[in-house]
Amino acid sequence: MDLLDRIRIDPARRSGKPCIRDTRIAVYDVLDYLASGMSETEILNDFPELQPDDLRASLVFAAERERRLLGAA
Repeated sequence: MDLLDRIRIDPARRSGKPCIRDTRIAVYDVLDYLASGMSETEILNDFPELQPDDLRASLVFAAERERRLLGAA
């Protein structure tokens, strides 16, 4: 499974924000947790529905989005 397959955009979920699989946990939530200093273990303990690859998928998604933005400039 490609990591980006874990990210879903559904207009009916979180107003169309990119979310992890079929959860309501948005990519930016995961990025905020990591940026605030939470460890992978802490996030996974707080959100047992997440898997380690979900956290990596969030990072890949953010990197791809940044790459697209820079390419469009």
